[in-house]
Amino acid sequence: MKKGLFCAVLAVMTAAAFAQSGAGDVDEEIAKYTEALLLDPDNAEAYRERGFAYAGKGDYDRAIEDYTQVLRLDPNNARAHNNRGYAYNNKRDYDRAIADFNQALRLDPDYASAYNNRGLAYYNKKDIDRAIADYDQALRLDPDFAVAYNNRGNAYSGKGDRDQAIADYDQALRINPDYARAYSNRGNAYAGKGESDRAIADYNQALRLGPNNAAVYVRRGMAYNNKKDYDRAIEDHTQALRLDPNDTLAYLWRGIAYRNKKDYDRAIENFTQALRLNPDYAVAYNNRGLAYADKRDYDRAIEDYTQALRLDPNNAGVYVWRGLAYYNRRDIDKAIADYDHALRINPNNALVYNNRGMAYDGRRDYDRAIADYTEALRIDPNYALVYNNRGKEYADKGDYDRAIADYGEALRIDPHDALVYNNRGKAYADKGDYDRAIADCTQALRLDPHDAAAYRNRGSAYIMKEDYARARADVEKALRLNPNDTDVRKLLNQLRGMGY
Repeated sequence: MKKGLFCAVLAVMTAAAFAQSGAGDVDEEIAKYTEALLLDPDNAEAYRERGFAYAGKGDYDRAIEDYTQVLRLDPNNARAHNNRGYAYNNKRDYDRAIADFNQALRLDPDYASAYNNRGLAYYNKKDIDRAIADYDQALRLDPDFAVAYNNRGNAYSGKGDRDQAIADYDQALRINPDYARAYSNRGNAYAGKGESDRAIADYNQALRLGPNNAAVYVRRGMAYNNKKDYDRAIEDHTQALRLDPNDTLAYLWRGIAYRNKKDYDRAIENFTQALRLNPDYAVAYNNRGLAYADKRDYDRAIEDYTQALRLDPNNAGVYVWRGLAYYNRRDIDKAIADYDHALRINPNNALVYNNRGMAYDGRRDYDRAIADYTEALRIDPNYALVYNNRGKEYADKGDYDRAIADYGEALRIDPHDALVYNNRGKAYADKGDYDRAIADCTQALRLDPHDAAAYRNRGSAYIMKEDYARARADVEKALRLNPNDTDVRKLLNQLRGMGY
């Protein structure tokens, strides 16, 4: 057997092989070798095989003890160093793992498995370049080493080079067309590229080969979520939880799918279950906070965002969400403080400048709001919402020409935004250009026939043009759409006072 193939058996198939044979069979193997060692305490082969069995059970401490006994009896046994390194790697003791792989390679410089396994240890230490160098060596020694191609694909994916990763997974699957893990990993790479359909096709193949893999169901569910097929996403996450009731990621993503379906209560239930399993799961706190915010329960949302920040204090996004919750609760100073903190972490986030501008608007600090919107547009010159918001500030300051210019830029980027047409119409009316005001409000109503504010503003413009019949029709329509608008009632009373 090639040493590269031996590594594949050891590092990839050990747990699966023992799982298929059953725990009782593994225990029988261990008992058999233990009995052999009672008869011959210096039987290196028995130590090696028992160590292999312990590793298959996930009992890496005992596996290490047995491989150490092999090395006591045979200090130049490269395979024992490799196997012990594998056990250390699974215990996350990467430095000791690397030391063993180094020793294996010193004893046998052509040991492809040891290069592959050392690459895994470097990968786990996030030393991606060294990992790739080791996988290169493994593949130079054994060009048909499917596991090494798969592992190198993972390393390239970790560097963000998903195309090279996919090329490596392709090679792994060319060598071994039934390699479920390579299908799953290639699916992850396609998902990272936003190619959800290809990702799903690969996850399907992985599940055909390994139908009891909860992690692949979760990944396929995530891909369905990205396609906005939330029902299938929920089905996959539910299946993952049947296979592994303690899968926190499945609860998290099922909660996200429910939230995307606007089923906020079920979303919260799933995020809560994820937190029962892992009370330090910052992402689950953040997502539950988003669901509470969707329900306008801003106090609970803020509590969850605060917990998320306790666990992950450098997450700028959570400061943004908490700031928005404070803003919606009309706690403007705290909102601004959170946006300040987010900008200290990431000073190039246009969204945060926009949100802080909105908060300054809430304090009627128009100049600071304009400064923030201007900075947001420097970062993202095609941010239509910010042009609209800055236009509103200029309008509030009475600078209608600048307001109209900003609304025009917003409509250049997004010509289908009824709100912006209505806002520009209001600015034209405030300038006394009632014909343009009416034209813009009319366009707003073509885009959104239920826009009460556009009917109100067009009705007001008709009053100024003394077209009272049209004004009365628009004002009445606005009142039917929004019976609580006091400005509309004033306009209606004004028309009645004039005999209309």
